[in-house]
Amino acid sequence: MDEPGGISDRTAKLLEVFGIHLLGAFRDLVPIIVVIAGFQLLVLRQPFPELVDMLGGLVLVILGLAFFVLGLEIGLFPIGEAMAEAFARKGSLFWLLLFGFGLGFSTTVAEPALIAVTKEAAVVAADGKFIPPDADSMRSYALGLRITVALSVGVAIVVGLLRILKGWPIQYLIIGGYVAVMIITVFAPKEIVGIAYDSGGVTTSTVTVPLVTALGVGLAATIRGRNPLVDGFGLIAFASLLPMVFVMAYGMVLFR
Repeated sequence: MDEPGGISDRTAKLLEVFGIHLLGAFRDLVPIIVVIAGFQLLVLRQPFPELVDMLGGLVLVILGLAFFVLGLEIGLFPIGEAMAEAFARKGSLFWLLLFGFGLGFSTTVAEPALIAVTKEAAVVAADGKFIPPDADSMRSYALGLRITVALSVGVAIVVGLLRILKGWPIQYLIIGGYVAVMIITVFAPKEIVGIAYDSGGVTTSTVTVPLVTALGVGLAATIRGRNPLVDGFGLIAFASLLPMVFVMAYGMVLFR
C-alpha cells in the first residue's frame, strides 16, 4: 500500500531494478574504458581531447544502456511473448505467419544500424562509380538495400516460426542456408558481397532482437511438445542468414 507523500511499491521496485541495471551497465563498460584509456595514455601518450564532453557522453551511454535493458524487461519482452501466446491460442497459422513477417520487416526497416550502413554503402558505391553520384541515386540505392534486408528478415521469421511449429531440426536449416550463401557468393558481383555479409550482422541489433526473441520463446512455451530452450531460440540465426542471400541476389540484379 502507498504511504502518504511516498511512492508506490511498483515505483520503488522499478527504481531498485533500474539501479541494478545502472550498476551493471557501468560494470559492462569498464573493460572498454580501460582499453581506450590505456592505449590513449600509455601507448599514444596523449591527453584526451574534450575530456569533459567525453565523460558526459560516457554518463549518457551508461544511462541509455540501463534504460534500454529496463525497457526490454518491462515492455518489449512481455508484449512479444503475450502476442505469440495469443496467436497460438487463436490457432490461425496465416495470421501468426503474417504477424511474424510484419514484425521482422518493420523492426528491420527501422533498425538504426542498418540505416547507417546502407547510407555509407551508397556513398562508397557512388565514389566507386557503381551508381550515379547524385543524391537521388544514392538515396534510392540505400533504400533498396534496406527494403531488401527487411524483406529477407520477414521471410526468415516466417521460416523460423514454421520450424518451431513443425519441430524441424535447426541445424539442417542453418547448414543448408550457409551452403546457399557460399554458392551465391560465387555468382554475386564482388562489389555487393561485403555489404551482403555485413547486412546479416546489422539486422540483429537493438530493435529487432528483443521482439523476435520474445516471439520465438513465447510461441515455443505455448505449443505442447515444444521446449522454449530448444525450440524458442534460433530465429535470430535465420534473421542473420537470409539477408546475405537476398542482398547478393539484389546486387546480381542491380549491377548486371
